[in-house]
Amino acid sequence: MAVDDQLSRVFSALADPIRRDMVARLAVGDATVNELAGPYSVTVQAVSKHLKVLEDAGLVSRSKEAQRRPVHLEAEVFDLMTKWIERYRQEAEQRYRRLDAVLAELADDDAGQTRATRVEGEAS
Repeated sequence: MAVDDQLSRVFSALADPIRRDMVARLAVGDATVNELAGPYSVTVQAVSKHLKVLEDAGLVSRSKEAQRRPVHLEAEVFDLMTKWIERYRQEAEQRYRRLDAVLAELADDDAGQTRATRVEGEAS
C-alpha cells in the first residue's frame, strides 16, 4: 500500500490496536519507551517499532531530553483527522435530513389520501 499523505499515514498507524492503546495512554501524559512497553507482552524493540510508525505519521514525537527521551503525543494531528471526519459526517447528516424531509412529505401525502378516502366513503 502506498501511503502518500499524512492523513493516510495517520489512519494506517492507528489501524493497529497496540498503537491505538499507546496513543490513548499518551493522551494522559508523556511516557518513556519502557513505561509504554509495560502492559504489553512484546519486547521493548517491538514497542520502539510501533512508536516509529506513530512518529512517522506525526502522531508522536520524542524529546531529546537526556537519557529519558519521553514520548509526546502531537495533538495537532487530531485536528487534521477531525476536519476530515467532520466533512463526511456533515455530508451524511445532510443526506439524512433530506431523507427525513421526503419521508415527512410522504407521510403527509398518505394522511391526506386517507382523509380523502374517508370523506368519499362517508359521502356514499
